[in-house]
Amino acid sequence: MDNEFEPRIEKDREITKNTIRYRSNRFTAGMVMLIITTILVVPPVAQSDELMGERIAVVSAFAPELEILKSEIEDRSVLHINGIEFTTGILEGQYVVLFLSGISMVNAAMTVQLALDQFNIRSIVFSGIAGGVDPQFDIGDVIIAEQWGQYLEMVYARKVQEDWETIPFFEYPYGNFGMMFPRSVTVIREGLDVPETRFWFPADKTLLESAYQVAGSVVLERCIDGGLCLPETPMVSVGGSGVSGGAFIDNAEFRKYIHETFGAQVLDMESAAVAHVAWANDVPFLAVRSLADLAGGSGKANQMEVFIQLAAVNAAKVVKALLREM
Repeated sequence: MDNEFEPRIEKDREITKNTIRYRSNRFTAGMVMLIITTILVVPPVAQSDELMGERIAVVSAFAPELEILKSEIEDRSVLHINGIEFTTGILEGQYVVLFLSGISMVNAAMTVQLALDQFNIRSIVFSGIAGGVDPQFDIGDVIIAEQWGQYLEMVYARKVQEDWETIPFFEYPYGNFGMMFPRSVTVIREGLDVPETRFWFPADKTLLESAYQVAGSVVLERCIDGGLCLPETPMVSVGGSGVSGGAFIDNAEFRKYIHETFGAQVLDMESAAVAHVAWANDVPFLAVRSLADLAGGSGKANQMEVFIQLAAVNAAKVVKALLREM
């Protein structure tokens, strides 16, 4: 009897297996369709809105510079991406994203490119302190340069008898400081068939026009907490050149060289890197730098620690006026 029913039992088992497999496949396919449908119909999360909305990037190197602006932002939201804190909201009627670049060229380039990759940024405004190299300007003044160069992109030349021997395949648009020969950089961006060699990266013309409009209307601070005041009320200057490099300059002789060689009014450690990144991404850029020291030009010891807060306040004032004008 057992042998008589064995073929039928095996057949029933096979039918059962196929049914389970069929239902399992239908269940899996159904779940996939449910997941896809859910993804399609669920509205974007708040973070996606923060990333996709068009904004002005307001960037600072030092925390004191940024905290002033963050304290006045409306509808604040904070995002952390790759360890960097980004604060979004509304400042002076503009949708903005605020963040620290970090000090020096590599940090500035890295964080600004990260912001450009993650957010929909329509322009970049760099706000910060700097060193003055033009004798006509003093601590507290705010400089908005029309172009920025990387003055420490250099060849350290070989000494040959009483002269210097440079490498022939670099371009040297400016005079040397001893063995130090400034050189241009070779860059490329979308729309260029071949790389180009340049020293200067321009500020955006439209943003410069806005800066000219507000330059005469902003009243800058001249006194710090505790009663220490500058001899005169600082001023805003638009135009001229600024230079950046990965060195803190506190040397009168080198300061003179920078001013005379590049025609620079101001030097810092970030702006030219941000200008370079902005140029490569074809995004409008402007830097607002307030003088906290004179890069070695003062008869006293370096005064950055004394006037850093005053310089930060003045830079923030100009940035807010600029945002209103934009």
